[in-house]
Amino acid sequence: MSPASPNPSSAAAQCTLRLLSCNILAGASVQRYSDYFTRSVNAVLPGRAKLANLDSLAELLHEFDVVGLQEADAGSLRSGFLNQTRYIAEAAGMPYWSHQPNRPMARVAHSANGLLSRIEPTEVIDYPLPGRIKGRGALFVRFGHGSDALVVVIAHLSLGAAARMGQLGFIAELLAPYPHAVLMGDLNTEPVSAEMRHLFAKTALQPPRTSTPTFPSWKPRRALDHILTSADISLERTWTLPRAFSDHLPIAAQIRLPIALAQAAGAPLSD
Repeated sequence: MSPASPNPSSAAAQCTLRLLSCNILAGASVQRYSDYFTRSVNAVLPGRAKLANLDSLAELLHEFDVVGLQEADAGSLRSGFLNQTRYIAEAAGMPYWSHQPNRPMARVAHSANGLLSRIEPTEVIDYPLPGRIKGRGALFVRFGHGSDALVVVIAHLSLGAAARMGQLGFIAELLAPYPHAVLMGDLNTEPVSAEMRHLFAKTALQPPRTSTPTFPSWKPRRALDHILTSADISLERTWTLPRAFSDHLPIAAQIRLPIALAQAAGAPLSD
């Protein structure tokens, strides 16, 4: 866990936390399907537009307590060798950040999962996820100690259903010892899929009450990005940010923790 510039926040009042999950596509902006082809050079080259996109995202993070990033570049040609997780953390004044580099492609691209937090984690562990094609990972974050610890897992899953089934099975085993859990990320599947039903059957995570489409960002039709919570964590609402920072819309959630859990996790409480 690496500290960014300290800037404590009182954004979370009482036992309420605001979470955000965002696939940032290494800072690239995609506004229509044709951009995948006409702007394909952006996938391998840095540029001012990418930094401006990251700056715009950072400006919105003042109201969030824990942020999970997917497809942040860990420092390669396409980002100008910039660690994008660190850049956003410092620009947003998030005191704690960590990242999980995966899928290096020479020095051209190096994707990562990222964590930004206003609460100090007790433990951060990188776990590689199973799959025929290696390179997917889950970032395991624990706040607090013992049975009252809050665990957050940030993940970016594969495109294939069979691979996702194995990856979600791995995450289910990872979360089994922890009754207070959040899973967030680009899971690349709808909440009613067979692999998601398997996840809900094996963990305390609850299916979302409503579907929140996030993809494609310019005309969202599919709910591929999720913030899932265990039964004892009240998921008060979920929503998407109106501004697209990639081909996925960021998904946000407001959760309410039991007092004992909030205290154990170090979440700020009101008087």
